[in-house]
Amino acid sequence: MKKQSIAIDMDGVMVDVETHFITWYNKEYNENLSREDIRGKSESKAFPVKGIIKKYANSSHFFETAPVMDGAIHAVQKLQENYEIYVVSAAMEFPISFTEKRNWLQNHFPFISWKNIIFCGNKSIINTDFMIDDHPKNLDPFKGETLLFEAFHNLKVKNHSRAKNWKEVLDFFEI
Repeated sequence: MKKQSIAIDMDGVMVDVETHFITWYNKEYNENLSREDIRGKSESKAFPVKGIIKKYANSSHFFETAPVMDGAIHAVQKLQENYEIYVVSAAMEFPISFTEKRNWLQNHFPFISWKNIIFCGNKSIINTDFMIDDHPKNLDPFKGETLLFEAFHNLKVKNHSRAKNWKEVLDFFEI
């Protein structure tokens, strides 16, 4: 019997870019911004300096040095026992990220085959049974079942099932 499939976003789901953005910002501007300071704000208004997220996302070494989201490695391994896992990233917006994201996945998730990594511009083409993402813009057009991974910028979104962490993802899939 064919396994059901799950598309898993990288940034904000597998990769803790929130912490990484804050770390880079605090280092560059000698600030002490915290997760609580950006909680509930849009990406465009989260940081005092306009455009800082795009600046860092377009910087060399940003993606390859980002930390793994707590619990992600174990949870993805558990999901892989029962589901076909695809890592899906809308990386076309940040072309510098291709090699860095591929290297990051190889370093932290070596058990995911290169055949199961999809870099695209628009996730509406993804045709898996489930999608886990932190952006409603990717989940809204998706035809399968959606799971919104909680992030500072999506706290007001109510039209998707939600997971606050990887433990809750495993609970959602009853693993």
